[in-house]
Amino acid sequence: MVRTALNSGINLIDTAYAYGNGRSEELIGEVLKEKEYDRSRIVIATKAAHVPNKGRTFDNSPEFLKQSVEDALKRLQTDYIDIFYIHFPDKSTPKNEAVAALHELKEAGKIRAVGVSNFTLEQLKEANTDGYVDVVEDKYSLIHRQAEKELFPYLEKNKISFVPYFPLASGLLTGKYERGQEKQFSEGDPRKSNPDFQGERFKEILAAVDILRPIAKRYQATPAQLVLAWYMKNPRVSVVIPGAKRPEQVSDNVQALDLHLSSEDYQTIDEAFHRF
Repeated sequence: MVRTALNSGINLIDTAYAYGNGRSEELIGEVLKEKEYDRSRIVIATKAAHVPNKGRTFDNSPEFLKQSVEDALKRLQTDYIDIFYIHFPDKSTPKNEAVAALHELKEAGKIRAVGVSNFTLEQLKEANTDGYVDVVEDKYSLIHRQAEKELFPYLEKNKISFVPYFPLASGLLTGKYERGQEKQFSEGDPRKSNPDFQGERFKEILAAVDILRPIAKRYQATPAQLVLAWYMKNPRVSVVIPGAKRPEQVSDNVQALDLHLSSEDYQTIDEAFHRF
């Protein structure tokens, strides 16, 4: 899938230690070493905070983060990492001290941008005490818009870039679910406990997605491609990182690059989901 993405013109790969306990980074590193790819034209973003073999135990200590960067550099087989995020905040490390450790590595040329992910606004403000935060990655989509209220104004004021994760909301915004065909999810399926896939909220989301269908048809696109085009026209969003399970999904997502929404259609899509 990485090769499909790069061969299609995608130039940013987002990963993390937690994705396969470093295996994702290793696979990306193997591809980066292939002679047809120019490392200088590829942006690699990765993250760390998970303590190995301890589930959702996080460590933001300067020592842990510095070692995590060194380990990621080896797995990725590269001399530098374009964006390095603190994946999750821990409970004890002062956030500005954690970010300062990454800033030191930025000054040394080992990373090129300092990022934080899954931080509350208050944690972000503490992390950015010295103005060292370059990028924030957090949940944001047409159905999760809390960031618009306070986070985005802070980011704009402090000239911090924003990268949304789950832009297609775990498939809800792709158009594959239809009203009247609500599914009962099996035990162990994360959708079974996800409020977005339950009750009236699920139905309201599907009703909003239905508004996308005729617009997408007019552009000869899928609802997913339309949604990705909405992000690319959104002035608050720096880059879009849709996930994919198969190379064909990567190819489908790439087609959104050729879809240029009119201001009117952008507004129609925005308003269709504004209540979320």
